[in-house]
Amino acid sequence: MNFSLPAELTAIRAAVRELCAGFPGEYWRSLEPDRYPEEFVQALTDGGWLAALIPEEYGGAGLSLTAASVILEEINASGGNAAACHAQMYTMGTLLRHGSDDQKARYLPRIAAGELRLQAFGVTEPTVGSDTTRIQTTAERVDGGYVVSGQKVFTSRALHSDLMLLLARTTPLDQVEKRSDGLSVFLVDMKAAGDALTIRPLRTMMNHATTEVFLDRVELPADALVGEEGRGFRYILDGMNAERVLIAAECIGDGRWFVEKAARYASGREVFGRPIGANQGVQFPVAHAHAAIEAADLVRYKAAWLFEQGEPAGAEANMAKLLASEASWAAANACLDAHGGWGFAEEYDVERKFRETRLYTIAPVSNNLVLAYLGQHVLGMPRSY
Repeated sequence: MNFSLPAELTAIRAAVRELCAGFPGEYWRSLEPDRYPEEFVQALTDGGWLAALIPEEYGGAGLSLTAASVILEEINASGGNAAACHAQMYTMGTLLRHGSDDQKARYLPRIAAGELRLQAFGVTEPTVGSDTTRIQTTAERVDGGYVVSGQKVFTSRALHSDLMLLLARTTPLDQVEKRSDGLSVFLVDMKAAGDALTIRPLRTMMNHATTEVFLDRVELPADALVGEEGRGFRYILDGMNAERVLIAAECIGDGRWFVEKAARYASGREVFGRPIGANQGVQFPVAHAHAAIEAADLVRYKAAWLFEQGEPAGAEANMAKLLASEASWAAANACLDAHGGWGFAEEYDVERKFRETRLYTIAPVSNNLVLAYLGQHVLGMPRSY
């Protein structure tokens, strides 16, 4: 096995890090508590980074999932927050793999050029949480298309997106053989929806631009349907493997930022006549976090490789997300402990990154559900939920 990284990935890392240098900690702190990083997202768009997964024929870079994961990793490793725009990476897969030729020709070039943003992902609902097959948003067939009604929650970036990938039930739950049947995916033009679509900001513990979305008989044309009616749950699951890999990469970036920050501070900060990093109680947790991040990184690359080969990648993608999110959270705690009281001071950025990385142990899927998936589908144990 060859563990060396291709020169292309090294070049991508360097270019993204150079772009991020123009958006230091002061920039991210200035956004608190809830201003969207418009300037940063525009710079990424102008550089073509958010079009990484769009094929060249549609104006994108045509890069691999591995390359896309490196882009997001470097944003977080540079002290930024890739969550401001990461959905444009993982929602793209559903459109690319299951969208019609007309949909791809109509939307992908405009997304690649930055004329449209596909940042909103409407799946989660307040009454069902992770039990996606029981969502209550419905899409009713009418002449010429569909009428959609329902509510979504934790729909991040909805206020900063032109298009939303929406999951809705097209066949009532009591009329399907399997709970996962009868769900469909739609590409919603959010501006065309007008007053029938209401977006309400939802304040959270970090700046994540998340919202509640209310759909009151939103009219959609027939060609808003992505793929076949009733197969939407399968399309979403297909895209979730890519999402897991990308989120894992962000966590790895966070973890590297925490470890580097902690090691540098602990090496220079002197108490009782010597650097605090000489104390095993400070040094060992940072070293352990580094080892965990490196291990998660290998699983991330394996999962991305399997996905790119068209092989089953569910187990590895979920393990990558699990391991990376736990490693980044351990690194965050080690970094905060190393800084002591200064870790709570805004100017060090530790408390901000601490809040941001905590999200990924429960989102976009709880690590407990990842363990349930591994226990049942990989280890063959009884279903636990």
